[in-house]
Formats: sequence, structure tokens, C-alpha cells
Amino acid sequence: MGKIGVHETGIRIMEKKAIFYSIKVENVKSQAANISKQEMLSLGGEAAVSRDVLNFSRKKSDVLLLGTEKQFRELIVKLSRQPFGLPLLSQEIKKVLSNYQKRDFKLSSKGHTFQLGKRTLIMGVLNVTPDSFYDGGRYSNLRKAVERALEMVEEGADIIDIGGESSRPGANSVEEKEELERVIPVIKKLLSRIRVPISIDTYKSGVAKKAIDAGASIVNDISALRMDEKMAKVIESSGVPVCLMHMQGTPRNMQRNPRYKDVVSEIFAFLRERIDFCEQAGIDIEKTIVDPGIGFGKTVLHNLEILKKLDQFKSLGRPIMIGVSRKSLIGKVLQLEPEERLEGSLASAIWSMTKGASILRVHDVRETKRAIKMVEAIAQS
Repeated sequence: MGKIGVHETGIRIMEKKAIFYSIKVENVKSQAANISKQEMLSLGGEAAVSRDVLNFSRKKSDVLLLGTEKQFRELIVKLSRQPFGLPLLSQEIKKVLSNYQKRDFKLSSKGHTFQLGKRTLIMGVLNVTPDSFYDGGRYSNLRKAVERALEMVEEGADIIDIGGESSRPGANSVEEKEELERVIPVIKKLLSRIRVPISIDTYKSGVAKKAIDAGASIVNDISALRMDEKMAKVIESSGVPVCLMHMQGTPRNMQRNPRYKDVVSEIFAFLRERIDFCEQAGIDIEKTIVDPGIGFGKTVLHNLEILKKLDQFKSLGRPIMIGVSRKSLIGKVLQLEPEERLEGSLASAIWSMTKGASILRVHDVRETKRAIKMVEAIAQS
């Protein structure tokens, strides 16, 4: 519109008519579902409800609202004046719209500032474990671990994520003492040699605390603070950002016949509950990151659906981290071993970026950085 010569005021008015949204609301009372449908129809939008709510033979229904931003803004006002809990629903719709449109996030920790949204950040994976699915044993030596971290920074990593316990399917847990012996020396060695922040990949509060004391600036918890009740206090008292990941079960049993009625909806609800939990625990939710947990208690079809609908998690209003790099999802789709999964990893990274991911957790930093830089150049041209 700007190139056409439209006045700035006109652009502001019309742009809200040019963006189309679909918002799904679950378990709405029949009365509220009917009113929502009629109000949206009166604005020129659409609303899909169960046929059984029309004669009230069904007490509740999911509602799929379809319309432009302008129509949704007007719907919010209309619903705020209605009974049957619709004022609360109107505020939820308003929040979802605001969250979905949020592009820029700023996280601060230990002198580091993370500008998320302006560009996609690359988190380099450094597993100092003997049994990780792809690089197990390669960097269990301190010198090799430090060299690999320095190499990833040189290749363009924005964050180095250090893990001392494998979370591959079927992996057994390790004692806290052993995990600390693996990760703390690496963190201490790197602290004075790299300028990018260090993330500690752990679900143990003791490991997280000592890693933070040693210099880690982020906690990446695959259990979303569920496997150690003391973890929330460590995050709250330290003030470091935390990544909340979804996992069905534990690494040892998560791939034993994982089941969902609606995988995206259930993960969304889980992450929303975890954000609420953080807020109640005194953690600044502006320092939370969400990760749907590709490969953690999901089948291939579950993982593909999560990636396909990744942008739905933007409605949580928090930056999204995704880790698909070299995982079995790629191996099963392409029938390839971990060493041959680079192309699949890059395709998944690019897709995730275009669907709203702010952080990509990867093994192949240089290649991913180049691919993302090219996509960003196209998008910003």
C-alpha cells in the first residue's frame, strides 16, 4: 500500500482488514457457542460449532472463529457485553491476538541480552556425554569439548547449550555428581573464552544451581520444571531465563507408544499451564521460552503435525525454541542414519523459522546459520 501511495492513516485502517486469523476455543458452553457464532456472522466473519449446539443437545462445543483482525477486534467488544462467560472469552481472544502478533522478545541474563525476533538465534548443541544419539563420546574429553564450543561460536552460534546427561529415547539417568563432573569444568573453561551465553541442559536443580554459579546464563529443562520440585526456586532466585519443554513420560519410557487425542492442543495446554506455574512460583514469565519437544514422547506423525502447526504456539506469547537437528524423525522420513541427516535438519530448521521459531537448537551451526541467513535476506528484501 505504501508503494501505491496510500496515506499512512489509510494503511493503518486497511491493514487490519488484510490479515486473516482462525482462533479455536475449546469446551465452550452451548449458549456461549451460539452467541459467539451469531456475533461473528453479524460482522461478516465465520464460526464453526458442533451441529448439536443448535438444539442444545450437546452442553459444550469447540468453536472455530474465522475472520480478519478488524472483525476480531469488533467481536471482542460485542462479546464483552454478553452473558454466559463471554466477557472472559473476549479477553482471552484479545490476549491470543496480542500474543500471536508479538514479534520481538528481549531476555537479559548475566550481562547478556537476547534480542529474539529481529533474527533467528542459533543454539549450538554440546553434549559432553558418552551416549547421546548423534555425538555421544565425541566431546566427553574436556579439551575436545572446549574446542568444539569455540568452533561453534566461530561458525555463528548465538548460544552454547551444554548437556551432561543424554535424553535420547531409552536413556538412563545419571547421578548428579557425575553430571556435574561432566559440565562444570567445561562451563568454567569457556566462560572467559567466549562472549556468547552458555545454557545448561538439565532437569536437576543441583546441577542448574552450580552451573549458574559457574557462569551459565540459561537453563534448558526438558521436564519444564516437573522432575525436580526445587528447580523453580533455583530459576526464581537466579533470575536466569528458562526453556520449558514438553515431554510425555521420561527419556527412559517416552517412546513407548505415545498417545494424544490432539497432540498440538494438548502440548499447547501443557505449556500454558507451565507458564502459569512459573508465574505463581515468582519466576518472571518474560524470561520463559517454550519448546514443544520434538521427539520427546511423540510418533513421527505427531512430530510432523507439531512442525506443520508450529505457529500456533505463538499464541502463548513466548519465544519458541525448536530442536529437530539429526533426530530420528528425519531418519524415519528419509530412511537415513544420524550422520546423513544434514539436509533434513536444514529443511526442518528453515520450516521452523518461517513458522515462528525464535531459537533453533542444532548440531550443524555453520550450515544452519548460512541457510537461515539466506532465508532472512529473501524475507527482508
